[in-house]
Formats: sequence, structure tokens, C-alpha cells
Amino acid sequence: MNTEIDISNTTLRTERMTLRPWRQSDLDELFAYASVDGVGQMAGWKPHESKEESQTILDMFISEKKTFALEYRGKVIGSLGIEEYNEDRFPEFAEKKCREIGYVLSKEYWGQGLMPEAVKEVIRFLFEEIGLDAIFCGHFLWNQQSQRVQEKCGFKHYAFGTYETRVNTVEKDEVNLLTREDWLRA
Repeated sequence: MNTEIDISNTTLRTERMTLRPWRQSDLDELFAYASVDGVGQMAGWKPHESKEESQTILDMFISEKKTFALEYRGKVIGSLGIEEYNEDRFPEFAEKKCREIGYVLSKEYWGQGLMPEAVKEVIRFLFEEIGLDAIFCGHFLWNQQSQRVQEKCGFKHYAFGTYETRVNTVEKDEVNLLTREDWLRA
């Protein structure tokens, strides 16, 4: 089952980053990375065409209280959301406390190990502080960067399927899973 999440008073720190709730003052930095071609498509959304579009997303991030801003050297460079997983698709987890994570990183910072660093800290938070039993994380089959992040963080293959994106395409995807037991063993 999907566990309630509220990160509005949560700040996490890694060696190089601060993961914190979004603020209205983050608008320019959100637009700066979300408007770059190739970033949103990795997660199934088109580049932002205006600051108004970014403002709508920022308002959602703030009100829903489930998405971290990834701050690196004083600048927001991405997001990491703790989403609801598809309970209908995975009814075998009805008695378990679960969520799904998703993430986006500014193209400027790809390949520097920042996303695995952020994901590992959110995994720790979700298992140790929230008490989850399992975390889902998916990627489009063609998105090898996201696949590598998930492998580095200990996620294992769970299912293949399709995902309908916000731009009305249907992508083949892989859903990976990390259980608390596997995380503790690693």
C-alpha cells in the first residue's frame, strides 16, 4: 500500500548535496534545467516552454509535499519525487508499505554521480525514517542513464511493461524494486 509522505519539514544532506523542500525562489533554477531539450523526455514530459509552465510545476511540488529539490553548490539542479506506486498493477504489495521514486537532473550535471548519491540518501530516509518495506523505481528501456542509477543504488528487476507519458506516447519500461531486506543486506 502507498504510505503517506510529507517532506515539507525534511532536509537531507549528502556529501555534495542538500535535498530539501521546494521554495518559490527556486523558479528560475527549475526553469533553467526543465526547459533544456532532452531532460524532461527522459521522464516522459516535454521541456518547459515558459516560466509560467515551470511555476505550475513548482506550485505542485510545494503543495504535494513529496518532491525534493536537489541543491548542489547553492543551486537547484534537479528533483527527486516520492510518488505513489501503481497498486492495481502490483496487488501483491497490498500489505507492504511502499512508494515509487522518480528523478530528474539538469543535463549540465549528468555523469558526475550526483543522482546515485541523492537516490541513496532518499532510500535511507524512506527505509530508516519512514519505515517503508519496498521502493519501486522505473525507467524507459532506452534510458540507460536512469537504469545505471538504479543498478548503482541496489534496485533489481521486477517487471516489464508500458508507461503512458504526459506527452501521450506509450513507452516500454522496466520497473525495478528495492526491498528493505535487500537494502540491509547490501
